Amino acid sequence: MNTTMQKISIEKVKTSKIDQVDFDNLDFGSVFTDHMLVCDYKNGAWETPKIIPYQPISLEPSAKIFHYGQSIFEGMKAYKDTENKIWFFRPLDNHRRLNISAKRMAIPEIPEAFFMEGLKALVKLDEKWIPQKDGSSLYIRPFIFASGKGFHASPADEYKFIICLAPSGSYFSGKVKVLIEEKYSRSANGGVGYAKAGGNYAGQFYPTQLAAQKGYSQVIWTDDNNHEYIEEAGAMNIFVRIGDTLITGPTSDRILDGITRKSILQIAEDEGIPTEVRKITVSEVVEAAKNGSLKEMFGAGTAAVVSPISTFGFRDVDYDLPELAESYATRLKKRITDIQFNRAEDPFGWRYGL
Repeated sequence: MNTTMQKISIEKVKTSKIDQVDFDNLDFGSVFTDHMLVCDYKNGAWETPKIIPYQPISLEPSAKIFHYGQSIFEGMKAYKDTENKIWFFRPLDNHRRLNISAKRMAIPEIPEAFFMEGLKALVKLDEKWIPQKDGSSLYIRPFIFASGKGFHASPADEYKFIICLAPSGSYFSGKVKVLIEEKYSRSANGGVGYAKAGGNYAGQFYPTQLAAQKGYSQVIWTDDNNHEYIEEAGAMNIFVRIGDTLITGPTSDRILDGITRKSILQIAEDEGIPTEVRKITVSEVVEAAKNGSLKEMFGAGTAAVVSPISTFGFRDVDYDLPELAESYATRLKKRITDIQFNRAEDPFGWRYGL
């Protein structure tokens, strides 16, 4: 694998569109900065990345992304503190996970230097786009897809690695009502559930639409075998608090190794919150809701950080969770975001300055 790189070339926009953006009213991931990074894989090697004005991509109809779905992505953020210094949160973990996904999808891995130097150069160029309103940040979307052409069912011989930036407000507002899914599965043993592959998310949309028709905003995914264990909440890892213990399922072929998930577990340990990483049965959660020991459920992921669940539905019965004055969800989210925005000490070495 080519791990050396020439200097990144930069083509700047003639006129920025930043003045057209209302930074006080940003939807998540719908406004994009002036520039993007593009890197091509050809002739068995990654070429030097380049930064160009944000623009459409031209592909042939025979590009294999359209036919065989070789596509992976990451989600991360950049933050600006009160002194205008820029920070990332565990970016090397995003790079490692992108390559784990790449290997599973038979996509060539991207060298660390290409990822990190490209990321830093792009964010530095568009740093004025980083919002500083509370709850807002610069969302970063690195992705790789098959650009090589041909109808033969085989891995492509050419790929594109791109990073786009989107100044964004909060991903979710308020608490979430979810439905425990018993028919459809997000992933299966031996599959690609642990990879951030585009098809994983496409496959979620239809069951989520069905849940929305019943008044739920997300689905809690269960195992593909007997739908006995809860595994993820929408596109996020899931945590359950029974009594004082915080529980989340173990990572596997089916469950994404979430960076926010790992951070929550580490912070909980640091703060003396009892944690368990084990399989969680649906029946256990329902019974805990009935006897009052179920205190909290929340999703955890890059976009929302922590998304509290107010109600879950199972077999035509809704179970409301209690309103807590001092919830783990609020406590853990504050601890993570204080580290991300450089408002607190970072004893774990997660914060990465630009």
